[in-house]
Amino acid sequence: MTYSLAKSNAHFRKAVQRLPLGVSSNFRYWGDDKTVYVKHGQGARLWDLDGNCYVDYRLAYGPVILGHRHPNVDEAAREGQSVGTVYALGTEGEYRVAELIHSMMPGAELVRFSNSGTEASMAALRLARGVTGKDHYVTFEGSYHGLFDGSMWRLDLENQKPGEEPQLMPYGAGVPGLSRELFWQVPYNDANKLEDVLRRHGDKIAAVLIEPILGNCCGIAPAPDFLRAVRELATRYNVLMIVDEVKTGFRVGKGGAQELYGVEADIFTLAKAMANGYPIAAVCGKEAIMRRFGQGVAHGGTYTAQAMSLGAAEATLTLLRDTTALADIAAYGRRMQAGMTAILGARGIPHSFAGHPSMGGLFFRQSPPTNYRDWKQSDYRFYDALAANLIARGIMCEPDSREPWFISASHDQACLDETLKTFEEAVDVTLGDIGRASLWTDTARTPAPVAA
Repeated sequence: MTYSLAKSNAHFRKAVQRLPLGVSSNFRYWGDDKTVYVKHGQGARLWDLDGNCYVDYRLAYGPVILGHRHPNVDEAAREGQSVGTVYALGTEGEYRVAELIHSMMPGAELVRFSNSGTEASMAALRLARGVTGKDHYVTFEGSYHGLFDGSMWRLDLENQKPGEEPQLMPYGAGVPGLSRELFWQVPYNDANKLEDVLRRHGDKIAAVLIEPILGNCCGIAPAPDFLRAVRELATRYNVLMIVDEVKTGFRVGKGGAQELYGVEADIFTLAKAMANGYPIAAVCGKEAIMRRFGQGVAHGGTYTAQAMSLGAAEATLTLLRDTTALADIAAYGRRMQAGMTAILGARGIPHSFAGHPSMGGLFFRQSPPTNYRDWKQSDYRFYDALAANLIARGIMCEPDSREPWFISASHDQACLDETLKTFEEAVDVTLGDIGRASLWTDTARTPAPVAA
Protein backbone atom coordinates (compact mmCIF):
# COMPACT_ATOMS: atom_id res chain seq x y z
CA MET A 1 0.00 0.00 0.00
CA THR A 2 1.33 3.44 -0.91
CA TYR A 3 2.09 5.62 2.08
CA SER A 4 -0.19 8.64 2.13
CA LEU A 5 -0.65 11.58 4.47
CA ALA A 6 -3.56 13.08 2.53
CA LYS A 7 -5.81 13.46 5.59
CA SER A 8 -2.98 14.76 7.77
CA ASN A 9 -2.14 17.27 5.04
CA ALA A 10 -5.76 18.38 4.82
CA HIS A 11 -5.91 18.81 8.57
CA PHE A 12 -2.66 20.78 8.50
CA ARG A 13 -4.17 23.27 6.05
CA LYS A 14 -6.99 23.89 8.53
CA ALA A 15 -4.86 23.82 11.68
CA VAL A 16 -2.27 26.29 10.41
CA GLN A 17 -5.00 28.94 10.19
CA ARG A 18 -5.35 28.93 14.00
CA LEU A 19 -2.10 27.35 15.27
CA PRO A 20 1.45 28.49 14.46
CA LEU A 21 2.91 25.74 12.23
CA GLY A 22 -0.39 23.92 12.72
CA VAL A 23 0.75 22.35 16.00
CA SER A 24 1.33 23.16 19.66
CA SER A 25 5.08 22.55 19.70
CA ASN A 26 7.71 23.52 17.14
CA PHE A 27 9.07 19.97 17.28
CA ARG A 28 5.80 18.45 16.02
CA TYR A 29 6.04 20.29 12.70
CA TRP A 30 7.84 18.19 10.08
CA GLY A 31 6.90 20.24 7.01
CA ASP A 32 3.67 21.35 5.34
CA ASP A 33 3.21 17.96 3.65
CA LYS A 34 4.98 15.74 6.21
CA THR A 35 3.43 16.67 9.56
CA VAL A 36 1.66 13.67 11.07
CA TYR A 37 -1.51 13.95 13.15
CA VAL A 38 -2.39 11.06 15.46
CA LYS A 39 -5.83 9.48 15.51
CA HIS A 40 -5.13 7.19 18.48
CA GLY A 41 -2.52 4.93 20.05
CA GLN A 42 -2.55 1.57 21.79
CA GLY A 43 0.33 -0.27 23.38
CA ALA A 44 3.47 0.17 21.28
CA ARG A 45 1.61 1.41 18.20
CA LEU A 46 -0.09 4.56 16.97
CA TRP A 47 -2.39 5.33 14.04
CA ASP A 48 -2.55 8.60 12.14
CA LEU A 49 -5.55 10.30 10.48
CA ASP A 50 -4.91 8.37 7.26
CA GLY A 51 -5.03 5.01 9.03
CA ASN A 52 -1.27 4.42 8.77
CA CYS A 53 -0.11 2.20 11.64
CA TYR A 54 3.34 2.71 13.16
CA VAL A 55 5.43 0.85 15.72
CA ASP A 56 6.25 3.81 17.95
CA TYR A 57 9.84 4.40 19.04
CA ARG A 58 9.38 8.09 19.84
CA LEU A 59 6.87 7.55 22.65
CA ALA A 60 6.37 11.32 23.02
CA TYR A 61 10.15 11.68 23.60
CA GLY A 62 10.09 9.04 26.30
CA PRO A 63 7.15 9.43 28.71
CA VAL A 64 5.14 6.44 27.47
CA ILE A 65 7.19 3.88 29.40
CA LEU A 66 4.43 1.25 29.67
CA GLY A 67 2.72 1.81 26.32
CA HIS A 68 -0.10 3.99 25.03
CA ARG A 69 -3.41 3.88 26.93
CA HIS A 70 -2.16 1.42 29.52
CA PRO A 71 -5.31 0.11 31.24
CA ASN A 72 -3.96 0.18 34.81
CA VAL A 73 -2.66 3.71 34.45
CA ASP A 74 -5.76 5.07 32.74
CA GLU A 75 -8.03 3.49 35.34
CA ALA A 76 -5.94 5.04 38.12
CA ALA A 77 -6.20 8.42 36.39
CA ARG A 78 -9.98 8.08 36.22
CA GLU A 79 -10.05 7.24 39.91
CA GLY A 80 -7.97 10.34 40.49
CA GLN A 81 -10.63 12.38 38.75
CA SER A 82 -13.06 11.37 41.48
CA VAL A 83 -10.99 13.52 43.83
CA GLY A 84 -11.54 16.47 41.53
CA THR A 85 -9.28 18.70 39.51
CA VAL A 86 -7.43 21.39 41.50
CA TYR A 87 -8.22 23.09 44.81
CA ALA A 88 -5.15 25.18 45.70
CA LEU A 89 -4.91 22.66 48.55
CA GLY A 90 -3.03 19.41 49.01
CA THR A 91 -4.37 15.87 48.63
CA GLU A 92 -3.32 12.51 50.04
CA GLY A 93 -2.02 11.39 46.67
CA GLU A 94 0.97 13.71 46.90
CA TYR A 95 2.37 11.85 49.89
CA ARG A 96 1.77 8.43 48.37
CA VAL A 97 3.62 9.30 45.16
CA ALA A 98 6.45 10.99 47.07
CA GLU A 99 6.83 7.81 49.13
CA LEU A 100 6.95 5.72 45.95
CA ILE A 101 9.66 7.95 44.51
CA HIS A 102 11.67 7.70 47.72
CA SER A 103 11.31 3.90 47.78
CA MET A 104 12.92 3.73 44.34
CA MET A 105 15.35 6.64 44.65
CA PRO A 106 16.39 7.06 48.31
CA GLY A 107 18.17 10.31 47.46
CA ALA A 108 14.69 11.83 47.11
CA GLU A 109 14.52 12.63 50.82
CA LEU A 110 11.92 15.28 50.05
CA VAL A 111 9.85 15.85 46.90
CA ARG A 112 8.10 18.84 45.35
CA PHE A 113 5.85 18.35 42.31
CA SER A 114 5.78 20.36 39.10
CA ASN A 115 3.98 19.97 35.76
CA SER A 116 6.85 19.52 33.30
CA GLY A 117 10.56 18.92 33.03
CA THR A 118 11.10 22.56 32.13
CA GLU A 119 9.31 23.73 35.29
CA ALA A 120 11.23 21.26 37.43
CA SER A 121 14.59 22.38 35.99
CA MET A 122 13.74 26.02 36.63
CA ALA A 123 12.71 25.28 40.21
CA ALA A 124 15.81 23.16 40.88
CA LEU A 125 18.09 25.93 39.67
CA ARG A 126 16.24 28.53 41.73
CA LEU A 127 16.53 26.31 44.79
CA ALA A 128 20.28 25.90 44.31
CA ARG A 129 20.69 29.66 44.06
CA GLY A 130 18.56 30.21 47.13
CA VAL A 131 20.54 27.71 49.19
CA THR A 132 24.01 28.86 48.13
CA GLY A 133 23.40 32.57 47.75
CA LYS A 134 25.19 32.42 44.37
CA ASP A 135 23.69 33.19 40.97
CA HIS A 136 25.81 31.41 38.36
CA TYR A 137 25.76 27.82 37.13
CA VAL A 138 27.44 25.37 34.76
CA THR A 139 25.81 23.35 31.97
CA PHE A 140 27.24 20.95 29.39
CA GLU A 141 27.38 21.28 25.62
CA GLY A 142 24.55 19.39 23.96
CA SER A 143 22.44 19.16 27.08
CA TYR A 144 18.74 19.97 27.17
CA HIS A 145 16.95 21.17 30.29
CA GLY A 146 13.74 22.50 28.80
CA LEU A 147 12.61 25.62 27.03
CA PHE A 148 13.54 28.38 29.45
CA ASP A 149 15.90 31.25 28.76
CA GLY A 150 18.65 30.09 31.08
CA SER A 151 19.19 26.84 29.19
CA MET A 152 18.40 27.79 25.58
CA TRP A 153 21.98 28.25 24.39
CA ARG A 154 24.05 26.19 21.95
CA LEU A 155 27.48 26.19 20.33
CA ASP A 156 27.74 27.96 16.98
CA LEU A 157 30.02 25.38 15.36
CA GLU A 158 28.93 26.38 11.86
CA ASN A 159 30.58 29.81 12.17
CA GLN A 160 33.56 28.75 14.26
CA LYS A 161 36.84 30.36 13.20
CA PRO A 162 39.91 28.10 12.88
CA GLY A 163 41.93 28.03 16.09
CA GLU A 164 39.21 29.73 18.15
CA GLU A 165 36.61 28.38 20.52
CA PRO A 166 33.06 28.41 19.10
CA GLN A 167 30.71 31.03 20.45
CA LEU A 168 27.48 30.31 22.30
CA MET A 169 24.31 31.50 20.64
CA PRO A 170 20.67 31.51 21.78
CA TYR A 171 18.44 28.70 20.63
CA GLY A 172 16.09 30.95 18.70
CA ALA A 173 14.87 34.52 19.00
CA GLY A 174 13.55 36.04 22.19
CA VAL A 175 16.22 34.68 24.54
CA PRO A 176 17.71 37.64 26.44
CA GLY A 177 21.41 38.08 25.85
CA LEU A 178 21.81 39.02 29.50
CA SER A 179 21.04 35.45 30.54
CA ARG A 180 24.32 34.39 28.88
CA GLU A 181 26.24 36.15 31.64
CA LEU A 182 25.00 33.74 34.29
CA PHE A 183 26.46 30.43 33.15
CA TRP A 184 29.46 28.56 31.82
CA GLN A 185 29.14 25.69 29.37
CA VAL A 186 31.77 22.97 29.15
CA PRO A 187 32.16 19.86 26.96
CA TYR A 188 30.43 16.72 28.20
CA ASN A 189 32.78 13.97 29.37
CA ASP A 190 35.53 16.49 30.12
CA ALA A 191 36.07 16.71 33.89
CA ASN A 192 39.24 18.75 33.41
CA LYS A 193 37.37 21.57 31.69
CA LEU A 194 34.77 21.51 34.44
CA GLU A 195 37.44 21.68 37.13
CA ASP A 196 39.06 24.64 35.39
CA VAL A 197 35.78 26.58 35.47
CA LEU A 198 35.06 25.67 39.08
CA ARG A 199 38.57 26.55 40.18
CA ARG A 200 38.34 30.01 38.64
CA HIS A 201 34.69 30.84 39.30
CA GLY A 202 33.40 28.50 42.01
CA ASP A 203 32.89 31.38 44.44
CA LYS A 204 29.94 32.58 42.33
CA ILE A 205 28.65 29.27 40.93
CA ALA A 206 25.59 27.82 42.66
CA ALA A 207 25.26 24.55 40.75
CA VAL A 208 26.46 22.19 38.07
CA LEU A 209 23.37 21.17 36.05
CA ILE A 210 23.91 17.91 34.19
CA GLU A 211 22.03 15.28 32.22
CA PRO A 212 23.53 11.89 33.10
CA ILE A 213 22.84 10.79 29.51
CA LEU A 214 22.51 13.48 26.83
CA GLY A 215 18.89 12.75 26.01
CA ASN A 216 18.58 15.37 23.27
CA CYS A 217 22.00 14.66 21.77
CA CYS A 218 21.66 11.06 20.57
CA GLY A 219 21.77 9.49 24.01
CA ILE A 220 25.50 10.08 24.53
CA ALA A 221 26.49 8.28 27.73
CA PRO A 222 29.04 9.34 30.33
CA ALA A 223 32.55 7.96 30.13
CA PRO A 224 33.53 5.64 33.01
CA ASP A 225 33.83 7.63 36.24
CA PHE A 226 32.83 10.94 34.57
CA LEU A 227 29.71 11.46 36.70
CA ARG A 228 31.60 10.48 39.84
CA ALA A 229 34.26 13.04 38.90
CA VAL A 230 31.54 15.69 38.53
CA ARG A 231 30.20 14.73 41.94
CA GLU A 232 33.62 14.99 43.55
CA LEU A 233 34.37 18.34 41.92
CA ALA A 234 31.04 19.83 42.95
CA THR A 235 31.66 18.81 46.56
CA ARG A 236 35.25 20.06 46.53
CA TYR A 237 34.30 23.50 45.23
CA ASN A 238 31.16 23.88 47.36
CA VAL A 239 28.81 23.77 44.39
CA LEU A 240 25.53 21.83 44.28
CA MET A 241 25.12 19.02 41.77
CA ILE A 242 21.73 19.05 40.01
CA VAL A 243 21.10 15.88 38.00
CA ASP A 244 18.45 16.26 35.31
CA GLU A 245 16.75 12.85 35.22
CA VAL A 246 13.75 14.08 33.26
CA LYS A 247 14.43 11.43 30.59
CA THR A 248 16.48 8.86 32.48
CA GLY A 249 14.49 8.73 35.72
CA PHE A 250 12.51 5.45 36.01
CA ARG A 251 13.65 4.50 32.50
CA VAL A 252 17.28 3.35 32.67
CA GLY A 253 16.66 1.71 36.04
CA LYS A 254 14.36 1.80 39.04
CA GLY A 255 16.81 4.15 40.72
CA GLY A 256 17.43 6.13 37.56
CA ALA A 257 20.84 7.05 36.18
CA GLN A 258 22.12 7.88 39.65
CA GLU A 259 21.78 4.23 40.64
CA LEU A 260 23.10 3.07 37.28
CA TYR A 261 26.27 5.17 37.50
CA GLY A 262 26.77 5.22 41.27
CA VAL A 263 26.31 8.92 42.03
CA GLU A 264 23.96 10.85 44.28
CA ALA A 265 22.80 14.35 43.48
CA ASP A 266 22.11 17.19 45.86
CA ILE A 267 19.01 18.00 43.80
CA PHE A 268 17.50 16.09 40.89
CA THR A 269 14.55 16.38 38.58
CA LEU A 270 12.11 13.76 37.28
CA ALA A 271 9.31 13.92 34.74
CA LYS A 272 8.76 11.89 31.59
CA ALA A 273 8.42 8.27 32.71
CA MET A 274 6.71 9.12 36.01
CA ALA A 275 3.12 8.77 34.85
CA ASN A 276 3.16 7.11 31.41
CA GLY A 277 2.39 10.35 29.61
CA TYR A 278 0.21 12.21 32.12
CA PRO A 279 1.67 15.65 32.94
CA ILE A 280 3.68 15.59 36.14
CA ALA A 281 7.27 16.27 37.21
CA ALA A 282 9.20 16.50 40.46
CA VAL A 283 12.12 18.23 42.12
CA CYS A 284 13.80 15.93 44.63
CA GLY A 285 16.83 16.04 46.87
CA LYS A 286 18.46 16.22 50.26
CA GLU A 287 16.21 17.25 53.12
CA ALA A 288 18.37 20.15 54.29
CA ILE A 289 18.27 21.62 50.80
CA MET A 290 14.65 20.86 49.96
CA ARG A 291 13.39 22.40 53.22
CA ARG A 292 14.36 25.78 51.81
CA PHE A 293 11.26 25.65 49.64
CA GLY A 294 8.87 27.81 51.61
CA GLN A 295 11.70 29.10 53.78
CA GLY A 296 12.99 31.80 51.50
CA VAL A 297 12.76 30.00 48.14
CA ALA A 298 9.49 30.32 46.21
CA HIS A 299 7.86 27.39 44.46
CA GLY A 300 4.29 26.74 43.40
CA GLY A 301 1.87 26.34 40.54
CA THR A 302 -1.89 26.20 40.13
CA TYR A 303 -1.82 22.79 38.44
CA THR A 304 0.99 21.10 40.36
CA ALA A 305 0.09 17.68 41.80
CA GLN A 306 -3.20 17.50 39.94
CA ALA A 307 -5.16 14.48 41.20
CA MET A 308 -5.50 12.69 37.86
CA SER A 309 -1.76 12.89 37.17
CA LEU A 310 -0.98 11.75 40.71
CA GLY A 311 -3.18 8.70 40.21
CA ALA A 312 -1.41 7.87 36.96
CA ALA A 313 1.98 8.35 38.59
CA GLU A 314 1.09 6.09 41.50
CA ALA A 315 0.01 3.30 39.15
CA THR A 316 3.00 3.73 36.82
CA LEU A 317 5.64 3.81 39.53
CA THR A 318 4.10 0.85 41.34
CA LEU A 319 4.29 -1.22 38.15
CA LEU A 320 7.86 -0.15 37.45
CA ARG A 321 8.92 -0.92 41.01
CA ASP A 322 7.16 -4.25 41.47
CA THR A 323 7.45 -5.88 38.03
CA THR A 324 10.18 -6.74 35.54
CA ALA A 325 9.02 -4.01 33.15
CA LEU A 326 12.30 -2.09 33.08
CA ALA A 327 14.39 -5.23 32.66
CA ASP A 328 12.08 -6.34 29.84
CA ILE A 329 12.40 -2.94 28.15
CA ALA A 330 16.20 -3.06 28.30
CA ALA A 331 16.22 -6.65 26.99
CA TYR A 332 14.05 -5.65 24.04
CA GLY A 333 16.39 -2.76 23.27
CA ARG A 334 19.40 -5.08 23.26
CA ARG A 335 17.66 -7.58 20.97
CA MET A 336 16.63 -4.81 18.59
CA GLN A 337 20.17 -3.42 18.45
CA ALA A 338 21.58 -6.91 17.89
CA GLY A 339 19.15 -7.41 15.01
CA MET A 340 20.11 -4.08 13.48
CA THR A 341 23.78 -4.98 13.83
CA ALA A 342 23.22 -8.23 11.94
CA ILE A 343 21.49 -6.36 9.10
CA LEU A 344 24.04 -3.56 8.88
CA GLY A 345 27.01 -5.86 9.37
CA ALA A 346 25.91 -8.10 6.51
CA ARG A 347 26.09 -5.02 4.27
CA GLY A 348 29.41 -3.80 5.60
CA ILE A 349 27.86 -0.63 7.01
CA PRO A 350 29.81 0.87 9.93
CA HIS A 351 27.57 1.69 12.87
CA SER A 352 27.40 1.97 16.64
CA PHE A 353 24.91 2.62 19.43
CA ALA A 354 25.06 5.03 22.34
CA GLY A 355 23.21 5.54 25.59
CA HIS A 356 21.09 2.88 27.25
CA PRO A 357 19.15 0.14 25.43
CA SER A 358 15.88 1.68 26.64
CA MET A 359 16.81 5.00 24.96
CA GLY A 360 19.62 4.33 22.51
CA GLY A 361 21.10 6.41 19.72
CA LEU A 362 22.03 4.89 16.35
CA PHE A 363 25.10 6.15 14.47
CA PHE A 364 26.55 5.28 11.11
CA ARG A 365 30.19 5.29 12.16
CA GLN A 366 32.39 2.77 13.92
CA SER A 367 32.23 4.42 17.34
CA PRO A 368 29.60 6.67 18.88
CA PRO A 369 30.33 10.33 19.61
CA THR A 370 31.40 11.18 23.13
CA ASN A 371 30.23 14.81 23.23
CA TYR A 372 28.18 17.35 21.33
CA ARG A 373 31.02 18.64 19.18
CA ASP A 374 31.85 15.11 18.10
CA TRP A 375 28.25 14.52 17.06
CA LYS A 376 27.76 17.91 15.41
CA GLN A 377 30.82 17.51 13.23
CA SER A 378 29.84 14.03 12.09
CA ASP A 379 27.89 13.14 8.96
CA TYR A 380 24.34 12.02 9.75
CA ARG A 381 22.85 12.18 6.25
CA PHE A 382 22.41 8.41 6.10
CA TYR A 383 20.44 8.39 9.35
CA ASP A 384 18.22 11.25 8.20
CA ALA A 385 17.38 9.49 4.94
CA LEU A 386 16.90 6.13 6.65
CA ALA A 387 14.53 7.62 9.23
CA ALA A 388 12.29 9.04 6.50
CA ASN A 389 12.16 5.62 4.81
CA LEU A 390 11.36 3.89 8.10
CA ILE A 391 8.51 6.27 8.95
CA ALA A 392 6.97 5.82 5.51
CA ARG A 393 7.01 2.05 6.14
CA GLY A 394 5.44 2.14 9.59
CA ILE A 395 8.37 2.48 12.01
CA MET A 396 7.95 5.75 13.91
CA CYS A 397 11.45 6.82 14.89
CA GLU A 398 12.65 10.37 15.41
CA PRO A 399 13.57 11.95 12.04
CA ASP A 400 16.24 14.03 13.79
CA SER A 401 19.29 11.95 14.74
CA ARG A 402 19.69 13.87 18.01
CA GLU A 403 16.81 11.97 19.61
CA PRO A 404 17.21 8.36 20.83
CA TRP A 405 14.93 5.42 20.07
CA PHE A 406 12.68 4.85 23.09
CA ILE A 407 11.30 1.45 24.13
CA SER A 408 8.16 0.72 26.16
CA ALA A 409 6.98 -2.32 28.06
CA SER A 410 4.37 -2.86 25.33
CA HIS A 411 6.95 -3.55 22.61
CA ASP A 412 6.67 -7.29 22.01
CA GLN A 413 8.09 -9.92 19.68
CA ALA A 414 5.65 -8.99 16.93
CA CYS A 415 6.88 -5.39 17.11
CA LEU A 416 10.49 -6.55 17.00
CA ASP A 417 9.96 -8.85 14.03
CA GLU A 418 8.17 -6.11 12.10
CA THR A 419 10.81 -3.54 13.06
CA LEU A 420 13.76 -5.63 11.87
CA LYS A 421 12.04 -6.71 8.67
CA THR A 422 11.21 -3.10 7.86
CA PHE A 423 14.63 -1.89 8.96
CA GLU A 424 16.33 -4.23 6.49
CA GLU A 425 14.12 -3.04 3.66
CA ALA A 426 14.62 0.63 4.55
CA VAL A 427 18.40 0.24 4.76
CA ASP A 428 18.51 -1.22 1.26
CA VAL A 429 16.25 1.51 -0.11
CA THR A 430 18.41 4.18 1.54
CA LEU A 431 21.57 2.68 0.07
CA GLY A 432 19.91 2.79 -3.34
CA ASP A 433 18.76 6.37 -2.85
CA ILE A 434 21.92 8.02 -1.58
CA GLY A 435 24.63 5.35 -1.76
CA ARG A 436 27.53 4.67 0.54
CA ALA A 437 29.15 8.07 0.10
CA SER A 438 27.06 9.37 2.98
CA LEU A 439 28.32 6.74 5.41
CA TRP A 440 30.61 8.08 8.11
CA THR A 441 33.68 6.13 9.17
CA ASP A 442 36.15 7.02 11.88
CA THR A 443 39.08 6.60 9.48
CA ALA A 444 37.57 8.96 6.90
CA ARG A 445 36.90 11.82 9.29
CA THR A 446 37.91 15.33 8.30
CA PRO A 447 36.12 17.43 10.91
CA ALA A 448 36.38 21.15 11.27
CA PRO A 449 39.19 22.23 13.59
CA VAL A 450 38.34 22.57 17.26
CA ALA A 451 40.49 24.50 19.70
CA ALA A 452 41.94 22.39 22.48
